[in-house]
Parts: sequence; structure tokens; C-alpha cells
Amino acid sequence: MLAPIFRLRPMENLVEARKITKIYADGTVALRDVDFQVRPGEVMGLLGENGAGKTTLTKIISGLLSPTSGTIFWKGKAVRFSSPREALQAGIGMVHQHFALVGPFTGLENIALGAEGGGLLSPVKLKTIRTKVEEIMSRTGLHAPLDAPVEELPVGVQQRIEILKILFREVELLILDEPTAVLTPQEVDELFAVLRNIAAQGKSVIFITHKLREVLAVTDRITVLRRGEVVGVRETPRTSVEELAQLMVGQELGVLRQKEPRERGPEVLRVEELVVPGPAGEPAVRGISFTVHAGEIFGIAGIQGNGQTELVEALVGLRPWNGRVELNGRSLAGLGPAQIAALGLAHIPEDRHGMGLILDMNVTENSILGRISAFQGFLGRLRWASAQRFAQDLIARFSIQARGVRAPARSLSGGNQQKLVVGRELSKSPRILIANQPTRGLDIAATRFIRELLLRLRDEGMAILLVSADLDEIFELADRVAVMYRGTFTGVLPAEELDREKVGLLMGGLSLEEARG
Repeated sequence: MLAPIFRLRPMENLVEARKITKIYADGTVALRDVDFQVRPGEVMGLLGENGAGKTTLTKIISGLLSPTSGTIFWKGKAVRFSSPREALQAGIGMVHQHFALVGPFTGLENIALGAEGGGLLSPVKLKTIRTKVEEIMSRTGLHAPLDAPVEELPVGVQQRIEILKILFREVELLILDEPTAVLTPQEVDELFAVLRNIAAQGKSVIFITHKLREVLAVTDRITVLRRGEVVGVRETPRTSVEELAQLMVGQELGVLRQKEPRERGPEVLRVEELVVPGPAGEPAVRGISFTVHAGEIFGIAGIQGNGQTELVEALVGLRPWNGRVELNGRSLAGLGPAQIAALGLAHIPEDRHGMGLILDMNVTENSILGRISAFQGFLGRLRWASAQRFAQDLIARFSIQARGVRAPARSLSGGNQQKLVVGRELSKSPRILIANQPTRGLDIAATRFIRELLLRLRDEGMAILLVSADLDEIFELADRVAVMYRGTFTGVLPAEELDREKVGLLMGGLSLEEARG
């Protein structure tokens, strides 16, 4: 139940957080004395890097977490929600990054869940719910099929069902946590139009993101969090990408190294009619073909989950495949990861914790993973002094912030962990680098470092296969771009043909001919 009213406040803010602090049981301070307000009828952007406290703050507002100290005011009244259900009953609903949908149920059945009062819905009740949902769709422009099982729907449509499920509860504050991560550019534009319609009808929206251009495109005001503290609140028309980036990282960033046109070199990797089985036995990759040349970045774009992971795992020897794959003219059929690496392939995995590092090992031990034989001496004994000098060299060359070569890998920040993985892989002097989601989860400074490094390696003649769900990254770095959809390439475009509309259509499953119109 709602906590007793402590005092009334003027109804100038729909929701207000005052001096919110959240300290977890392990001592981690997620939020410190945070003040945050949302006015009626506005889209408030909540901006910050991963770990800045954005999701923690909104989980407190929506009743999923309790603050260590501080007060939430809802419509001028101090409240303390003990559950998301209480917050929803009050008028606050949150759509999380991972949807809470029942796959075999239809869109309408998912929306109706919780409205049945613990029993089965009668046809009459379901018809009443459909009428209300159709009215919401008409009013907001948020349309979705109601009679298809949601497991058969694209993720962008599933998100629409999730939002409709919240709006059906007649919320006055809608919280969206990183809502564009699974959307094509066209779906992002459609979502933004819906959010503006919702705000125009007097409801409010909190839009959580770390994407600067998106927050500028849809919000009225922006609150920036850094390391659990509010570092700025800006009126959207009066700020810029540069100012917001500086607020997020605490320092001014230089201009990104520009991609200069260059002639590509000889072919390094050839893939023909590659088929890779997925977890359920069905093909995750369905007969794709491409080449990667020296001195170019070949980008693979697409919403995550369309076969990119399986493709990369096949190329580096971690998953069986059928077809033809050649590295420097040599077939990779039947070879394992160590043998493929010895032929000149380096790999930055998408999961640096699960595949890139052993977190309980120290920096030195992680720096020589995959090449321990180079540091073995008489009778196979490891030459620790040589290994530590090598690790120290990586720290210097790749600006890795660590307490020393004996520091555990888990003590490094995400960006410095990634730099350690990148440095180790590049120390093998590869002919080709496969970089899978190389900047996922990194702060702006580390992202800038990795992207500039990839451009420099490309200019020095390295072949790079870049797999990324971040379109900004693809557009900044790639010379050619293949768009992956359900295990196939819907098109391959040179950099000069890239635009968001065309790539977005390809991401949604259209062919290149259809996208070109």
C-alpha cells in the first residue's frame, strides 16, 4: 500500500525525487543525493553512461527498489511504493529492456494479463478490453497486431505490445528503459512520434538512454547522471551533443579521427555459402557470402539476434559450419580456434567476461591467454618476468588504467578490460581482426579510443570484420556494410550509399532492390 502522506507539495511536478540515495548490500553507492523532477506532459530524458544510475533511479520511482534514503513525491504527495503493482495502480508504469511477455499468448491476451482479477477472461470482457486497446492505438498512433502470438512477432512489435500493456492501465507516467536498443531506424522514428503524442495528451514520459542524438530528438528536458549523481539538467533546445557528452564523462572530448578514403588491398577472408546451425538445430546463418580485404573495415549491421553471434563463432572455430571459408587462401574447414589464430586471425568477442577474460586472473595472466607458449622456457616453465614486461607494455601502449600487472582483471573498469582484450589480440600481429560489438557497455572515452584504434589499424592495412548493433559505429567506421536479417544478408552497401532509412529498411527484412526503391 502507499505510505501515509507526509506533506503536500505544489502540483508543479508530476513526480519528484528528492535527495535519493541507494546503497546496495555490498557497499556499492548507485545513487547519491539525487534530485529529479518530471513535469506533466513532458518527455524527460534520463541520460548517462552504463552504471551511471539511470535504471536504479527509475526502479525506485516505479516501486521495484526502495531507496536507502530520500523521498519520492507523486502528484505532490510523499509516497513509498512497496511494489511495481502499487506504482502501476498509482499511475506509474515502466517498460524494461527485457520484455515481460508470454510468448504463446496473443498481443491482446498479454495486454489483458492482470486485468482478469485472478480468473479467466470471458469473451465479453475480452471484447471490452479490445475496444479500449483499439481506442488507445488510435489515440496514440501505437498500432500492433492483437491476435498473433507475440513469439511470432518482431522484437519492435513486441515492444509496442509491452507499451500498450502499460498504457492500458491508464498510467500518467511511462518509463522506457533503453527502448531503441532493439529497433530499426524507422521503428525509432515511429516510437518517437508515439511518445510525442502521449506527451501532447498530458501524460509524461521518462526516456532512459545513453544515446546522445536520440535524447536530443525526442525530449523536452534532459537530466544527466554521472556515477550516481545529477551533473546537469538542460532544456533540450538549448544544449548540444558536445555539451551532453562533456557532462556524461566529466571532460571535453576531442574530435573523432575521420575515416579517410583509401584503396583496399588484397583479399584476406573469403566466405561462401556459409551455413551455421543455431541452438535449436535450425540454421542461424543461411548461406551468406562475402569477402574482407586488407585495409578495409567490412561492417555487419543488424538487430542483435539475427545470426551475428553464430557467424562470428563459426569463423573463429567455436561452432561447426558448412560452406567455404578461407583465410589468406587457406581453408579453415576442420580447424580449431588455436589453429585459426595461428593463421593470423584475432578476435574481440562480444562477451568480454564470458569469452575474453578470466576475471579472477590478473592482468599478466590475461595478457598471455592464447599465447602462453611464447613465454615458456626450459621444460615448459613460464617465464614470469618476461610475461610481466609484456603486460606492462600492453598497459602503456593501450592506455590501460590498472593498479599494476598483478591487479585482478575484475578490478579494471569495463573500458580498461576491453582495452586489455584488444591489446592482447593485436599483439599477435594478425592479418584480420574480427571485432564483435567492440564498444558495447563502454563509456564514451573508451568507445572513442576503440573506434579510433580500429580506424588506425585499417589505415595501416589490416583487414577488419566489424559486427555491431550500433548504427552510429557502423556509419563512422565501415567501408562496406552488410545488413543481416534472420541469418541472411539483405544487402551489401558501400559507405557512399549508406543512409539510415535505407539501412533501416534492410534491417527490417527488405531486399536491397526494395530499399533502393
